[in-house]
Amino acid sequence: MAASSVTVGRLLRDTAQERGEHPFVICDSDRISYAEAELRSADVARGLWGLGVRKGTHVGVLYPNGAEFVVMALAAARIGAVVVPFSTFVTAAELRAQLVHSDVAVMLSATEFRGHDYRARIAEGLGITIDEMDSATPLYLTSTPVLRHIVLDVDGLIRRGESVRAERLAAAEDDVDGCDPLAIIYTSGSTAAPKGTVHTHAGILRHQAALNEIRGLSRDDKLFCNSPFFWIGGFAFSLLATLSAGATLLCSNATDAGATLDLLEAEKPNVTNGFVGTIAHLTRHPSFADRDLSALRRGNLYPLMAADCRPADPELRHSMLGMTEAGSVVLLDGDVSDQPESRRGSFGRPAPGFEVTVVDPDTGRPVPTGTVGELLIRGPHMMDRYYGLSREECFDPDGWFHTGDLVRTDSDGYFYFVGRAGAMIKTAGANVAPPEVEAALQRALSTVLGDVAVHVLGIDDAERGQVVAAVIVTDRPEVFDETAVRTVLRSDLSAYKVPRRFVTCPPEKLPLRSSGKLDLPALARLFDA
Repeated sequence: MAASSVTVGRLLRDTAQERGEHPFVICDSDRISYAEAELRSADVARGLWGLGVRKGTHVGVLYPNGAEFVVMALAAARIGAVVVPFSTFVTAAELRAQLVHSDVAVMLSATEFRGHDYRARIAEGLGITIDEMDSATPLYLTSTPVLRHIVLDVDGLIRRGESVRAERLAAAEDDVDGCDPLAIIYTSGSTAAPKGTVHTHAGILRHQAALNEIRGLSRDDKLFCNSPFFWIGGFAFSLLATLSAGATLLCSNATDAGATLDLLEAEKPNVTNGFVGTIAHLTRHPSFADRDLSALRRGNLYPLMAADCRPADPELRHSMLGMTEAGSVVLLDGDVSDQPESRRGSFGRPAPGFEVTVVDPDTGRPVPTGTVGELLIRGPHMMDRYYGLSREECFDPDGWFHTGDLVRTDSDGYFYFVGRAGAMIKTAGANVAPPEVEAALQRALSTVLGDVAVHVLGIDDAERGQVVAAVIVTDRPEVFDETAVRTVLRSDLSAYKVPRRFVTCPPEKLPLRSSGKLDLPALARLFDA
């Protein structure tokens, strides 16, 4: 298929014709087949057309993982509108800022989710009353000058589109080209303000098809994902990857771990993808040991996987490096077996379609194999640009994107992530990479605290510039023996890398941003007490 013809609308139409009633997305009791997704998104698309949405209109989508998110995103994409996902954690101020920055004209939103009242939150963010927000009259606000409609009543939107003929919808779909923008996906903003990455239909869909080849995701698979659809891992590497493969995507919004385990047992997914930390509560459920999860055999959620598929040591399995700007994963490997000790910590090799180089951050010159440098990437699957900036402001004159990720390579071409350039700790003239210390700390603590989260950062120090500090996330602080941990670490790390300061923090007190990522300044303030 020519790149110009690769679009979400055409892929959905073709897959629905071929797969029909095959389940597309299953989220707890909510499920939708490919045929239903095609029909329902067509109804919503006609409603959007009736609101004045056209090719290039920016449409916000604020829904949790599930069929409704899928329908709303597909509806906008198939008529050439640009999908702008919003985080379900979003605050009123963040919502207003993203609406303004992304030039969203129509906002599609759930009314509530897990105690978040989005009707009230949107009204607060826009400085209007709920009655004004519910009005069918277009909005004209100085705070969000492009925004015209907020849609919380999907049935009403569908009724609005009943007069839009099917031929009009088909013509709009045919006008969409693979090089047209599909979505503006915002970065999580853990260390800086979130940026909106613009991705085209063909760029991101072809990328997912190539990644599916490597990880072996096919039409016969069920992928269990715990990544939010509003981030690139959920939107591209899970949702669009599933659509590209004609597979089934499984997710859960249940707050009861038992309910999620019931779902996994009943549906028997065989591939996983997501964040290991957010499935820990499943493994702590009293029934976990008795659950039949033997179908789970591939992916990175190791604690859930069949016992004979779990790694002897997670660091001896290839990890993956993804970024919003690259349309999801850029470093990975299809070999899912335990690697030799020489490849401990490997992140695999570049995904198809990407050129990579590693350079000295100060000089820009390529560094030798084994030397730490900044990862630069380019290729057809990259974002088009950051929204609001020109390509010249996002890429260097040779087309390279400077990731800010520090890596090294080995003689076999495997990559090893060292840390973020801005996160490196500079202590008494030496550089310390937080991931290296975190890995050593987790090994040192494993026999006492088990699989515990740790966060290493630099704390300002008058004599050394910075000192290495560590936050141990545990609800059993009395078990943590600082002296014993230091002794173990000294056999694993150079002396200057061993944390000079420790603090324990219960999981519920860990400072997080609304995005769910660490609030690094607040994390540093834990050491002020």
